[in-house]
Amino acid sequence: MTTKRIIGLTDDEIIEGLRDRDPQKTRDYFYGYCRIAYHIYDRQYDLQWKQGLDFYSIAHEYYISLDKHDFKQLEDRKPGLSLKTWMINGFRFILLDRLKAYNKEHRVQSFEERIGKDNVHFDVPDNNFSEDFRKTVFEICHDIYGRDSKSSIILQMLLIDGFKGKEVATQLGLTPSAVTQRFHKMMNDVVIPYFKRYYEAPMESACLEAPMADFEVSKTMSYESQISTYMEKDYSKRITPDYISQLQPNEIFVFGSNLAGMHGGGAARTARLYFGAKMGVGVGPQGQSYAIPTMQGGPETIQPYVDDFLAYAKEHPDQTFLVTPIGCGIAGFTPDEIAPLFRDAINIDNIHLPKSFWDELK
Repeated sequence: MTTKRIIGLTDDEIIEGLRDRDPQKTRDYFYGYCRIAYHIYDRQYDLQWKQGLDFYSIAHEYYISLDKHDFKQLEDRKPGLSLKTWMINGFRFILLDRLKAYNKEHRVQSFEERIGKDNVHFDVPDNNFSEDFRKTVFEICHDIYGRDSKSSIILQMLLIDGFKGKEVATQLGLTPSAVTQRFHKMMNDVVIPYFKRYYEAPMESACLEAPMADFEVSKTMSYESQISTYMEKDYSKRITPDYISQLQPNEIFVFGSNLAGMHGGGAARTARLYFGAKMGVGVGPQGQSYAIPTMQGGPETIQPYVDDFLAYAKEHPDQTFLVTPIGCGIAGFTPDEIAPLFRDAINIDNIHLPKSFWDELK
């Protein structure tokens, strides 16, 4: 006799089921969420090919760490953060500890470790590296943070000019800890991914480009049928670039915001500095940008604003909308939670989505 999956439980009901050691709830939700997390991080770290980093080893360790405290950590998560998102993020911490031990045992040196060593200069010839490194750091400072911003000054002084953190702090009137925190955040969020993009060999695509064809979908077609039909078409021309520093006159920068319109970080800050987003305006078109609130609750609270955006994009076919990975930064969501909100964008040709969203919509 097979047991049907339990659906429609609240986060509190799931937590209670885990505490009661309910086998079905544990299987469906705890291990179900862990499966999602493993799938996400396996793409990045090739976990299944590494000894001791199989799914069950990591998931069991994660379960034991939560059970040890009667799952109290789940109740103490940030208000508004879904249980699913919290658990996927928590899985990552267990994974990174395991991965660090694996790398140490097998003497695998990560990109992040290499960047801190003066005698190792990535995987390019040393005589070429120094100038390339300088140019790339200047490019990041100019295109992403703004040439004269404090973030740019910190990066240039530490990475290029060789100053120590205390010296930078004195120069900028900040505390040393503030400089250190900002530097590490920039390294993890922007600098290292940016360098990886250019210095690590890209994976060769196994997909052949299919000829373009007219794509009209009946309203009676199922979502799965629409996806299948669409994926026969080349969607590579509708992928939002990872880094956007300038726009064509007809392009619109679509970013995640908060209802208060406080555009202080991430893509929202970029929209405010470069593309006309206005402080205090948290929803809709402004300048050459469009704001979609993502900080007010779970994905279900984001859906109405996405629907409004899709309708707006349909009404403005002369414009191209570049959707950034909204909700997947400060808001704490993952692509598998946000991408489905854009399922109806599949048939709106003037909407571009991040590759991580397209991967989920497949």
